[in-house]
Amino acid sequence: MWQRTVHIEMISFDDSEAAEELAERARRLMNEVVLPVERDLKGGTAVSQETVSRLRDAAREAGIYAPQIDEEYGGMGYDFRDVLPAFEQAGRSLLGSMAMRVDAPDQGNMDLLQRQGTESQKEEFLEPLVEGEITSGFSMTEPLQGAGSDPKMIKTTAEKDGDEWIINGHKWWTTQGSSADLLLVFARTDMDAHPYAGCSVFLVPKDTGGVEVIRDIPHVESDIEGKGHAEIKYNNVRVPEKRLLGEEGKGFQYVQERLGPARLTHCMRFSGMAQRSLSVAKAYLSEREAFGSKLSEKQHARMDIAEQEMRLQAARSLNRTAANRIAAGEEARIEVAMCKVFTANVVQEVIDMALQYCGANGIGRDLPIADFYESVRQFRIVDGADEVHLRTIAREAFDDVNQDELAALTRYGS
Repeated sequence: MWQRTVHIEMISFDDSEAAEELAERARRLMNEVVLPVERDLKGGTAVSQETVSRLRDAAREAGIYAPQIDEEYGGMGYDFRDVLPAFEQAGRSLLGSMAMRVDAPDQGNMDLLQRQGTESQKEEFLEPLVEGEITSGFSMTEPLQGAGSDPKMIKTTAEKDGDEWIINGHKWWTTQGSSADLLLVFARTDMDAHPYAGCSVFLVPKDTGGVEVIRDIPHVESDIEGKGHAEIKYNNVRVPEKRLLGEEGKGFQYVQERLGPARLTHCMRFSGMAQRSLSVAKAYLSEREAFGSKLSEKQHARMDIAEQEMRLQAARSLNRTAANRIAAGEEARIEVAMCKVFTANVVQEVIDMALQYCGANGIGRDLPIADFYESVRQFRIVDGADEVHLRTIAREAFDDVNQDELAALTRYGS
């Protein structure tokens, strides 16, 4: 078996041989193709479609293109658990996930289409998505006071009219929405039922009448072409029955099917970003001299690096634990929530530390740290804010309180 050559990956995990081999192909693609392109851009991340196509061709040639999708739809047919280490490699550059076709939001949308789409829907939408011929957006979040951290507050509706559905609503933060060819729209289809049982998902081509893209919302993030977050209104948008994804009323179930694994793939990509940030910081500290020695010889810097190395490995381990449960078909809601909160905070701290130690070069665009810094802050909000996941974890934690632990306490009046 090949030997890991990236120092930080010498920590042993229970990745299968197939996962390790796939990750090695991804690592080579990143080192030999993607990172040189990134460095040539000098911090620019608004890449042309021609560059993206060239990177994807290289990924196909390297045997690392859409590994998470079944072969019959244009992917490589790897199991979910086996693709995650490759996602880490992709996260080492903002261009990596685009090259390997594991980029959000398309990756999550493709997974959902593969799970719940009809063969006709897969032929029409999934196959061209995998090929990169079209792009997609997941249209769920709504402006104040609509669906957000509490998705039960959904206001967008879809009403049946003969053999069509009429969608009305106002969405925003639809990632890639302004450039997407296909929108997966989350809407309430039964106003008398609880939202958990009364919502559905629709496949809406963006050129459908009544779809109005208002704007790309200005926000803190690197300017990756086509990856903005759109505000969209749906004004009496008519779609045929065949555009309903899966079964009516199972929208919440499908959203969870999409978001659980997608949260982990986000965690893995951002873990790769943190690994790259540490790599850059260590290289910089090892070369930069100040006050009589290299910065890498200063105890404070060494202790900070050591601390973040440990925390990052803990995050990577936790991600794999949750992935193992999902791959085994087990409930992993709490584990995924823990992964999302812990990894997001660790990655943010790692990148902030790396930027600080690189000084002025950290905020410059010659290194990737500034782009990472702008991208990472959203991670504690997208796919569920920290507070939402902490609420879930806390509820579970207080479900099994053992009052016998306090049996030895003296109480007032006893």
